[in-house]
Amino acid sequence: MTNEFLRSRETTSMTPGLPADFRAFHQLHRKAYIDRAVVYLGNHADAEEAVDAAFEQLLRCWPKVLSMENPAAYAWKVMKNRAVDLARNRGPALLDNATFETAMLRDAVDPIAVLEESLNLYQAIKKLPERQQDVVILLHCRGYRVAETATHLGITEAGVRSTARYARRRLQQLLAKEDR
Repeated sequence: MTNEFLRSRETTSMTPGLPADFRAFHQLHRKAYIDRAVVYLGNHADAEEAVDAAFEQLLRCWPKVLSMENPAAYAWKVMKNRAVDLARNRGPALLDNATFETAMLRDAVDPIAVLEESLNLYQAIKKLPERQQDVVILLHCRGYRVAETATHLGITEAGVRSTARYARRRLQQLLAKEDR
């Protein structure tokens, strides 16, 4: 029952035995967690597996999670650790992912140039500090609003805006180095 619930996209009151606050937390955060894990792992199935494992871990210690100062920040870290663990177990990816937006490439006048630019940007994002990576991916790659990003990362909206500003500057520096 628990595994079926964790894998479901929608949560309802039909899942007896699971705390209501956990069900609400799961419903609020699962999509964003998968969006972030897809970028890291390269495919949706692996991302779902990592996120479901993270929620299973959170459920096992849910009362302790709720007593923390910032449960959302802790849960985000758990999810990322699960994604890293899964990536290590699967071995190195053949290609860096999150860059191959087929619709963008299909409509491009010069798909090779777009692909090269996308790869350069992805490589630059990977060089950002972890928090900046998370903010850039959620805000700019996945299209979340500032308030949503703040909720999922467990930080303030001002923190998201500030982090995005620093990340943008750092990306400009990194990409300028690539152009030389």
